[in-house]
Amino acid sequence: MHSGETVTTESDADPAPLADRYGTARRVRTPRRWRRWLFAAIAVVVSCAIAWIAYVNLGQSSISAERVAFEPRPGNAMQITINVTRDDVDRPGVCVVRVRDRAGAESGRKEVLVPAGAGHSRVSTVVKSIGLPVTADVYGCSYSIPRYMSTP
Repeated sequence: MHSGETVTTESDADPAPLADRYGTARRVRTPRRWRRWLFAAIAVVVSCAIAWIAYVNLGQSSISAERVAFEPRPGNAMQITINVTRDDVDRPGVCVVRVRDRAGAESGRKEVLVPAGAGHSRVSTVVKSIGLPVTADVYGCSYSIPRYMSTP
């Protein structure tokens, strides 16, 4: 041994406490009650918003139509007559009608302007097809009229 060096044995050594050496163990904190309530409230608000958006977009339409009759015309065309029912008689609407071929595929489509007027309107139009049409139906109706169909 060199002079000035001291040797300590295990019995006289003062071992550092484990907490100083490794730090204290972290406590696992359970979420506070207010956090649970906050997350539950956020979930309810988000669920209500999703339900409202789905109701507005997928709910009952305020304008609808049903096919009354269809009749073949020469030159791969078909005439279709529809009854349009709407809740706002002061607004014009648009309905999309289509024809189908023998395989059931859509072979022609046309947008029909339904002028403002009565709550129940009957409209007829001729739809041209790329092949021989065998049936016609209504795809849907809306108050959102495309710009090219509206009058300037």
